[in-house]
Amino acid sequence: MIIGVPKEIKNNENRVALTPAGVSEMKKHGHTVYVQSTAGLGSGFADAEYAEAGAVVLPTIEEVYAIAEMIIKVKEPIASEYPLIKKDQLLFTYFHFASSEELTHAMLEKGAVCLAYETVEKTDRSLPLLVPMSEVAGRMAIQQGAKYLEKPLKGRGILLGGVPGVPPAKVLVLGGGIVGTQAAKMAAGLGAQVTIMDLSLPRLRQLDDIMPANVNTEMSNHYNITKAIKDADLIVGAVLIPGAKAPHLITRDMLKLMRPGTVVVDVAVDQGGCIETCTPTTHENPTFIIDDIVHYCVANMPGAVPYTSTLALTNATLPYAVQLANKGWEKACNENEELRKGLNIANGKILYKGVAEAWNLPFNEEVVLTNA
Repeated sequence: MIIGVPKEIKNNENRVALTPAGVSEMKKHGHTVYVQSTAGLGSGFADAEYAEAGAVVLPTIEEVYAIAEMIIKVKEPIASEYPLIKKDQLLFTYFHFASSEELTHAMLEKGAVCLAYETVEKTDRSLPLLVPMSEVAGRMAIQQGAKYLEKPLKGRGILLGGVPGVPPAKVLVLGGGIVGTQAAKMAAGLGAQVTIMDLSLPRLRQLDDIMPANVNTEMSNHYNITKAIKDADLIVGAVLIPGAKAPHLITRDMLKLMRPGTVVVDVAVDQGGCIETCTPTTHENPTFIIDDIVHYCVANMPGAVPYTSTLALTNATLPYAVQLANKGWEKACNENEELRKGLNIANGKILYKGVAEAWNLPFNEEVVLTNA
């Protein structure tokens, strides 16, 4: 198969979808790989390393899209890329369709085959291609939250871990999944007083067993959230419903209950956000303030630590990419239910229920894999 790796062009996105090691693996299986010049530079991989691994380096993004049967990316295509996508071209990347109606319609109209990292799902319901970036984002949420609590950045002026004789900051984490767990671990490690909320009692029991003494668990409900936000210094939104919009656990009118300078970090913003006032921001302009509450809502947080993120992501995606290249998307999805669940759009139809429901569009439950 002919594989294309374009340079990411989303604001401050420095990750790359295939490392030189990944190129070498693809070549071993007999595939041809075209990489756009400087695609890996932000993650620390020079063009020469790709060429040495066996890739053909092309100067422009247009050439990569034009020649490739499968495009491997990190983030969803943006508007300038839509005209480059060909009918029946396979795109393997993060899409988060439930947060962008424009992207959904564009991919339907182009007739592309869209296989989304975030909905590839194992039998135990875990999301293997979301986990590594969720781990990075969860840890970064605390790193960024601690920074924006500083007074020059309009925060409350609180040191997350406090000092002897001065109490630490209070951190509220909404959601006990991968993001929430990593955020709670990082905040606890810095000495904060942490509360983590989740809807699942078994999950809360697990967290209670593994977390240090400065982490408390609590059932997630409107009453408990309303009470907790009144004295929280940093709030992390870490709620995920695979492939669908996140629910609004904190609404606009609840902001007035918080103290001025409270920081909210909504890691779920690329799925619509679980804090109503959050809208996607960029690494260039990461925050905004509403009702004296600092909102950090960068949709591609791991893009700020691209070396770590690229290696973590490609460790997880490469085995699936190899299957798709070896077998073609139809046979691969027919033989691997995990990949099948990653199919969001194909043949001009929506194949993932959460995406159809997000935009009130027809959902095609039965998929005919003609070449399977």
